[in-house]
Amino acid sequence: MHFPGMPAPLARVVEMFSTLPGVGPKTAMRLGLNLLTRPAGDAAALATALQLLHEQVGFCECCGCFAEQGHCHFCDDPLRDAATLCVVEQPVDVLMMERGHGYRGCYHVLLGRLSPVDGIGPEQLRFVALDRRLAAGGIDEMILATSATVDGEATAHYLANRYRDAGITVSRISRGVPEGGELEYLDEHTLSRAVDQRVAWQRRTGV
Repeated sequence: MHFPGMPAPLARVVEMFSTLPGVGPKTAMRLGLNLLTRPAGDAAALATALQLLHEQVGFCECCGCFAEQGHCHFCDDPLRDAATLCVVEQPVDVLMMERGHGYRGCYHVLLGRLSPVDGIGPEQLRFVALDRRLAAGGIDEMILATSATVDGEATAHYLANRYRDAGITVSRISRGVPEGGELEYLDEHTLSRAVDQRVAWQRRTGV
């Protein structure tokens, strides 16, 4: 990105903003100019927040959700129903599920979804960690809450077949989630209703 006459430090900031999803050149420039007109302390606070983001935030060793110290808030909550496990694609999906206040079980984050075109197979996702959790026992139901995209549905089918004989109930969130829909962009009421109206995988697919 090149803007004649723009000082190099400002151009670097604009270029960095433009690498973010959904941020075009004009928006990146507005953000950079806004930071420039703010007090220097605001820019310093933003820089510190970004530094701490990578230093202090990681992924839960158990479920794969966002965590600050090994385990996340959800895995450490003794009031959650450990017998119900909701499988999602990304940590942000957990945050969206929680907005509905209707689900009180635990989570497992795959950190992606199967996509042969992109070279993402079972080895690239957190299936082995899920195997270990199921093998440890105590889980009665696994809710498949992958997105309603083609790859999300393929991932759900793979999970259902992988754990067909695991001795647990496998269910799928209901069609309150539209075809092609990402959980990240759904409102909390739709998600809550989808979880409440989930159906057993066998009944849903007729197998």
